Amino acid sequence: MRSITSTRSVVAKPIAQRTCVACRQVKAKRELVRLVRTPEDNIEIDSSGKKKGRGAYLCLARECWEKALKGNRLEHALRGSLTQDNREQLIKYGQDLLKGVN
Repeated sequence: MRSITSTRSVVAKPIAQRTCVACRQVKAKRELVRLVRTPEDNIEIDSSGKKKGRGAYLCLARECWEKALKGNRLEHALRGSLTQDNREQLIKYGQDLLKGVN
């Protein structure tokens, strides 16, 4: 009688990748910050990465935050418009977030 041995190969889970809307570099999802336009049309930082709504990703680089908030790249990616209040909140969040990084 022939024995059949089970050879179970361990397959690594693929790493989710996303593209920064400012510099267009593809990076691991966890290396980027997700911004989301909620169904109520608010723009928020999504630290969990699971909020409902249209998402866009930014690198942890000051240049990317400036480029995304200066032009309309972020608005285009989120398919909505940023209010002046939203823009100011995101600028402040970006500055606070990047203090320890750059």
